[in-house]
Amino acid sequence: MLALQRLTLTDFRSYAALTWRPEAAISVITGPNGSGKTNLLEAVSLLSPGRGLRGARIAELARAGGGGRWAVAARLRNGAEAPFDLGTGTIGDGAVDRRVFRLDGAEPGTQAEIAARISTVWITPQMDQLFLEGPSGRRRFLDRLVWALEPAHAREAAAHETAVASRNKLLAQRQGEAAWLAGLEDSVARHAGALAAARRGFVARLNDAPLPASGFPRARLTLLDPIADRLAEAPALAVEAWVREGLARSRAVDAAAGSTSIGAHRADLAMQDALSGLPAARASTGQQKALLLGIILAHAALIADARATSPVLLLDEPAVHLDAGRREALFGALCDLAGTVLVTGTDADVFAPLRGRAGFWGAGDGRLVEERPGLCPGPAGA
Repeated sequence: MLALQRLTLTDFRSYAALTWRPEAAISVITGPNGSGKTNLLEAVSLLSPGRGLRGARIAELARAGGGGRWAVAARLRNGAEAPFDLGTGTIGDGAVDRRVFRLDGAEPGTQAEIAARISTVWITPQMDQLFLEGPSGRRRFLDRLVWALEPAHAREAAAHETAVASRNKLLAQRQGEAAWLAGLEDSVARHAGALAAARRGFVARLNDAPLPASGFPRARLTLLDPIADRLAEAPALAVEAWVREGLARSRAVDAAAGSTSIGAHRADLAMQDALSGLPAARASTGQQKALLLGIILAHAALIADARATSPVLLLDEPAVHLDAGRREALFGALCDLAGTVLVTGTDADVFAPLRGRAGFWGAGDGRLVEERPGLCPGPAGA
């Protein structure tokens, strides 16, 4: 069980200074819109590598009027191990758009060291539209799920993005540089193959995972990617060669379009109810929310099983669009999880079934006020 023992915010979003010591494994944070509930979850999400649950730019995270710099720090404990301190933010006289990490006071050698100590999984109201919008959001959603289990996936994604951007630039400026293009296309092919393999493997694992809780439908994911499809039939080196050849053939078309037509950035993700076959895009809002929550809970269980440590689960307004039966199923599933869970909502009464099993906090004016003692304690002390 990875327990959050203390969280400290400095000039982060709506918080000038906050030190919070949750005493329960589950913390319910309620308050009106704009009271800082999501800001708190975003701060915790930034303790793991990536851009957090909002995907915000670094400079956007500083409190208005706070001088442009911000910090998030936490003390965490994994089971019986000694607590460790983890922090991130902008520092000293460094650039306000450069974010750093500190692990027990020292700068880690790589972000993989951070990813090995903590993983965060979240659901937000914006994700309710995931299967009604374009494929880019679904790719980001899938990649976040993958790299929580495989931290190296983030490096592959960044390298692929850089190679694609460099190829697009070279095509626009110097189409005759065949050797440079070939080198970039080799990089695109290698990283695209690695990304497709990781995504394909993860989708298979999630589809085969046990249902996390009764009351939630089993979702079936389908990776829509010709590269991944070829990996099911041919060796990785052959698939990479196929991608390279396709990129070479498409140079003129891609130059005219200003984009790269083959690569991992063209993948998409489909989801359906495994029992009924109903696609998520055609499901009701409540059905979509239930499918997404089922995926998030199954993902958290996969992480706990694979890494022998639980992720931090961040649920922003999870009860919205759920009927009473599914809310009860959600609360039961949360109490069965062995880890830190932060849940937000505007109405504390919605979470009444968690009374006596969770800590309740009210957010507002840059503060958290405990409304009722947590009676389901995590590890004591901070």
